[in-house]
Amino acid sequence: MPTRILLEGRPGVGKTTAVRRLASLLRTRTPVGFTTEEIREGAARVGFALETLDGRRAVLAHVTFPGPPRIGRYGVDLRVMDELALSALAPLSPGPAAGVLALIDELGGMELASSAFRAAVEELLTADIDVVATVHARHAPFTDALKQRAGIELVHVTAQNRDALPGELAARLET
Repeated sequence: MPTRILLEGRPGVGKTTAVRRLASLLRTRTPVGFTTEEIREGAARVGFALETLDGRRAVLAHVTFPGPPRIGRYGVDLRVMDELALSALAPLSPGPAAGVLALIDELGGMELASSAFRAAVEELLTADIDVVATVHARHAPFTDALKQRAGIELVHVTAQNRDALPGELAARLET
């Protein structure tokens, strides 16, 4: 049975850092997927960038983007999800290569505004593929349903466990 872990935590607790560290610690697995990060101008957050684990990067959402969709004050560029994020997961289709692990940061409102990405997540979680993804702690219908699925392990990321978590997950995923 494949491993399916959702790393749940509040904004800023270290979910993205944990996923990046996990990817760097893997020796016998090939991570595919993406991470997201804030774009700041001085002290102000003005957007979010998506970076694939193979180094491609694009602006996913920004205060200057018109949308739709708009998530809070950010317009979201769905092409980034539909092209860049999905292509980062493409090595998993139609079936997984030996040793490949899907890492997704994050299953949040901006990312899930893409219906193609939501469908890809559903497909990943029914396939014979190991998946580690981050998810916000607040309630939303799509992610609430994922958290309740059979076979999903929900791990709460906190300030107390965030530093040890990547090493623990790497050891577990490489056995």
